[in-house]
Amino acid sequence: MKVDPFTIEIIREQLIAAAEESFIALGRSSQSPIIYEVLDYACAITDGNGDLIAQANGVPGFIGTLTFAVKTIIDKFGQARMHPGDIFITNDPYTGGGQHLSDVALIAPIFYQGQLIAFSVNKAHWTEVGGMAAGSWTTDSTEIYQEGLQFPAVLLYQQGKPIQGLIDLIAANVRTPDRTLGDLYAGVASLRTAERRVVEICGRYGLEVFTESVAAFLDYGEALARRGLADLPKGTYFAEDWMDDDGLTEDPIYVCVTVTITEESFIADFTGSAPQVRGPINCTRTRLHSACRAILKAITDPKTPANEGWFRPLQVICPDGTVFTAQRPAPVSTYWETGAYAVDLLWHALFPVLPDRLTAGHSLSVCGTIISGKDDGGQPYILVEPQAGGWGAGATKDGESGLVVVGDGETYVMPIEVCESRYPLLVDQFTFNVQPAGAGEYRGGFGLVRDYRILSESAELTTTFGRHRFLPWAAAGGQPGSPNGVAVIPSGESEPVIWKGKLARCSLKRGDVARLVTGVGGGYGDPARRNPEAVRQDVRNELLSGEQARDIYGIVLDPQTLAIKRR
Repeated sequence: MKVDPFTIEIIREQLIAAAEESFIALGRSSQSPIIYEVLDYACAITDGNGDLIAQANGVPGFIGTLTFAVKTIIDKFGQARMHPGDIFITNDPYTGGGQHLSDVALIAPIFYQGQLIAFSVNKAHWTEVGGMAAGSWTTDSTEIYQEGLQFPAVLLYQQGKPIQGLIDLIAANVRTPDRTLGDLYAGVASLRTAERRVVEICGRYGLEVFTESVAAFLDYGEALARRGLADLPKGTYFAEDWMDDDGLTEDPIYVCVTVTITEESFIADFTGSAPQVRGPINCTRTRLHSACRAILKAITDPKTPANEGWFRPLQVICPDGTVFTAQRPAPVSTYWETGAYAVDLLWHALFPVLPDRLTAGHSLSVCGTIISGKDDGGQPYILVEPQAGGWGAGATKDGESGLVVVGDGETYVMPIEVCESRYPLLVDQFTFNVQPAGAGEYRGGFGLVRDYRILSESAELTTTFGRHRFLPWAAAGGQPGSPNGVAVIPSGESEPVIWKGKLARCSLKRGDVARLVTGVGGGYGDPARRNPEAVRQDVRNELLSGEQARDIYGIVLDPQTLAIKRR
């Protein structure tokens, strides 16, 4: 039987719509603001073998990785032991399905006329999964056992009925059980939504048409990837960098990649990068593959929806036991720092030959932030959120300002109104970080400054702001960007007593201010070649001072009218 291309395309679009509907269902019914406001989650549908056929993304760090969670379940249980109504749970970072323990994946087999035909799957960042620190990630853990509950690919619902003992175990081991279980049940609702839609598609077109259509658009995804690959410059490209530290020491960590592009393959080899470290910035293979998949998709065809066929030309090489491929029981709770560097290394390596598709370096770090404590009524609260920053300039444009970084992509920052209504916090300021950095013919985008004033009696602050010591890189004679960092300003004072990138449960009291600063992106081109009118507009918009315009760009402006006096 050969299915016509119109039917194949209709089924493909209906599966994408099913994944997006399940995404909306999870967001609307979840309990954690990091899910329903930030969109730190993803939903997908795979075929019966676990290969991705449709995905709705919040976080690009999850792109194409939900298939690994499904395959972990298939490998452990086998398809013959699965039944309608079953739901599995996993967050194991080391077995292919997980990244850190807070990213919990739920998987449901989908049956039609008694035959297993697909899986629905989602992965969401639960605010609390237990562990040594509120919010379940920290910068000073030294082994996975300190980071929360581990779900090693286990059955959660059996033929439609929850395994209550496991749910009770989860509730007993987290600080905010109502919220955690709320996120779990939201994930279950999301799975059921996708399942209903897939069954409807099969009922409308028949199982044989569905199966052949899935195989056809997986092959089509591969064809599109190879077409994009054919347009890339063939050769071998190298990049290296240093990460600030592992959270426990001040020692920088070396990372590198060699990218080889051939007619048939995109090969990313991270051999030579540092061994796994004692602190929790390690990441595992799942995140490494995600980084490579995101870059391959971005430079070939970023607009077409992804499926497993897209990634058939990709080869990822890295020995076990590196900072990119950590082994149990290495801590991984702030894995996103290293995962972001994997993306940036590929980006940096390819930038010289793809300046029309890529920009200079950006603030890069998710700049994860936790503020936790008890409100004046004695109830615990946990704010967990990322921050946005400045992006690097391109060969024809300035960098974007206040934009979420590559690891968080389609997500959002937490609205001020949500922070102030749900937590005992006051946002004193939320503005651009207009440091004179990232200068160039095209300048880097500006980061952000966000001040949280503590309104509870006490609180704890945990942060991981990478690129604190090693700045966003510039290109073609531009200037580097500025660092990410966190300042702590005591109540009644105006100057900070702390300026760091990483903090673990730093004690704050009522009236203290936590100032979160994200960096300016790297510049592109000689600053002396910048358009004087662009400089004048930056001064007019208070993004640059008249003195900086003169000293950095050689542009002298009339202080009253801002007319250009001379270059």
